Amino acid sequence: MLSITAKNTIEVYGGEKLWQNSKYIEAEVSVKGLAFTLKRRPFFKHAKIQMEIGRPFSRITPIGKDKTISGILEGNDVRLEDVNRTIIAERKNAREFFSFGRRLFYWDDLDMAYFANYAFWNYFTLPSLLMNNEIDWKEKTEGLLEATFPKSMPTHNKIQEFHFDKRTGLLIQHNYTAEVMSKLAKAANVMVEHSEQDGILFPSSRRVTPRTKKGKPLNKPVLIDIQVHNFKLLKDEISKAR
Repeated sequence: MLSITAKNTIEVYGGEKLWQNSKYIEAEVSVKGLAFTLKRRPFFKHAKIQMEIGRPFSRITPIGKDKTISGILEGNDVRLEDVNRTIIAERKNAREFFSFGRRLFYWDDLDMAYFANYAFWNYFTLPSLLMNNEIDWKEKTEGLLEATFPKSMPTHNKIQEFHFDKRTGLLIQHNYTAEVMSKLAKAANVMVEHSEQDGILFPSSRRVTPRTKKGKPLNKPVLIDIQVHNFKLLKDEISKAR
């Protein structure tokens, strides 16, 4: 049964029926920050994202320096495709390769394809995730939900906290540990701004920083800065246009 907090949040982000009837999300994002620099990755500049809402499937174009290469997450696997959708590289069970060796200092396109795609899939599909029976949601206090994710679902870590505005129902902060970055990467993902497109509210600006032991976000360093330029829910098949 959905908690009062979950019901309010789903409603403010468009309603249960909208999210149950929508199948896809298309978005355009720019992302920068220290986390990218530490892993020697180029920033995202108006990258295109296409994803399915009902399962962990997401495509980011471009995923790296080559503007013709897309990074795709499908379940726990990742792959790279060219403009013709031809697979040029792939990695099964991608998470098993993190947190040791050269990934402590450098990520390749497949590494970034895993991290960025699962992160955005989690962020963008949140109203749907609140209705996902595979996730154990607990209302710790009014406006604070704790989520326990199954091993089968790619995400930052098993147990995460979501803070919502008690008055508006909007998400204001998401606390997690980005384990593929480091077991010590305890982060606060703060919603800086919401925007509206086609009548749908969405977090259009996010800032990720380390957090204190009490869960409060620090001002610096900015690990990841996310700007969402466009956001659309779709009922029909995702277009193949890039």
